[in-house]
Amino acid sequence: MKKFVSIILLFSVIFGFGVTLINPFGPTIFPVAGLLNKEVKTDIALDIKLWKTMDEATAYIVSKKVNFAALPVTFGATLYNKGVDVRLVGVYSWRLFYVVASPDFEFKGFQSFKGEKIYTAHGRGQTADIVMRYLLVKNGLEPDKDVTFAYAQPQEIVSLFNSGKIKIAAIPEPFVTMTLSKGKIILDLQDEWNKASGLKYGIPITGIFVTGKLVDYPQTVRLFEKSFKESLSWAYKNIDRAVEITSAQLGMPANVLKTSLQRSQYNYVSAADCKDEVLSYLRKLNELYPEGMPKVPDEKFFYTK
Repeated sequence: MKKFVSIILLFSVIFGFGVTLINPFGPTIFPVAGLLNKEVKTDIALDIKLWKTMDEATAYIVSKKVNFAALPVTFGATLYNKGVDVRLVGVYSWRLFYVVASPDFEFKGFQSFKGEKIYTAHGRGQTADIVMRYLLVKNGLEPDKDVTFAYAQPQEIVSLFNSGKIKIAAIPEPFVTMTLSKGKIILDLQDEWNKASGLKYGIPITGIFVTGKLVDYPQTVRLFEKSFKESLSWAYKNIDRAVEITSAQLGMPANVLKTSLQRSQYNYVSAADCKDEVLSYLRKLNELYPEGMPKVPDEKFFYTK
């Protein structure tokens, strides 16, 4: 009976009812630009909505108005731990974060950070914050004692940095590119994470999650996954057009977005193939910031059907 219902749902999706994806309003529009602008033809009727805040994304999911969600992996894990019905299908954003510093800052290794203040985007427990804390500890420094942290929105950090009010910041692209006329890159956080953790892909930054009842219908999930991978492939084969679409959505200069892609990595890896990377990252988050990640998700967090 369940197989019959699954087939009915699959045909319903293909022939009109469709599914909805929520995607961050930000540079991660690039991988879905082809779907957003109907440049990529799919076997699934797909509607895409853009979210700007975590609260907005959560509201979409808990109200059961969406079927798939592109979310920070850590945020998806937090929702799962709170009982929200989300499962990680795959991770596609692995390289975005760098440490930039003013031209006169002499970086000779992590000990150079002693006594300094590092700005990171958004707040405690976000990607750059966790990775920096982990790397400081691995290199013999105590976060919040030897090195202090401050938090702000990435646009504000760029403004403060370019006006000379910030010396060091750990931020993602494309904001890194926006600081380089006034500063320099001193660390690639992905390379440092790989060296310190012994893993290979980078930092599991953003993933695709399936929500609600679609968890039980793998045919539909695989159809969506196929569409997403085709859109990502199209974006890299048609970079100028994908950047143009992303730029129009964000109101950000196309040349900045295109340059930032040189230091960004969008590479889709299924949950089954990147489980070790994700678990290692979430365990480190749990160790360093238990208030934000009280426990590591169990095996059911990973959608591997």
